[in-house]
Amino acid sequence: MRGWLGILCLVVLIPRPASADWQIKPFGGVEFGGSTSFLDYENAAGRAHFILGVNAGVLGEVLGIEADLARVPGFFETDEQLVLSSSATTLTGNVVVAVPRRLFQYTLRPYFVAGAGIIHAQIEGRFGTLRVASTLPALDLGGGATGFLSDRVGLNWELRYFRSFKGSGELNGVSVTDEQLAFWRATMAVVFRY
Repeated sequence: MRGWLGILCLVVLIPRPASADWQIKPFGGVEFGGSTSFLDYENAAGRAHFILGVNAGVLGEVLGIEADLARVPGFFETDEQLVLSSSATTLTGNVVVAVPRRLFQYTLRPYFVAGAGIIHAQIEGRFGTLRVASTLPALDLGGGATGFLSDRVGLNWELRYFRSFKGSGELNGVSVTDEQLAFWRATMAVVFRY
């Protein structure tokens, strides 16, 4: 966790190059296509869920870096009410590779993003059963496009895939194999550029 805080501090403290944009993107969207090795009593991981989050970073002519934080409430829940509360939270640091700004100055600017971080899964079953609080290292990969409505405000659309890459190696009664969690995320964001 200290490593990620260090990366976040670097993002904030890096001097801004003349051609770089600082961007903050609060977003909402949907998580879908989930899979997990955790015991999923309500078979909910594969269903679509609402997601909220924010990412912030700096993007130059082609390269950039960002920190991304998102939460999926109810990740392991449906209407069956076997699970009282659950969520999946992601925190990643990423490298962004965008099409040069001069080529897409007045239209949507496509980009690709890849990075690493963590996925935290939380489950609380009825009567104190099925308690899970597991933090797994994860990778993410995706792409999107950003278009600006003015010099400072724009819109962003993005598709990203998240996958944990190594569980605890222990079967603690809440996972059928090594702990694993994966899903897709489609979002729309408002972009604030500084």
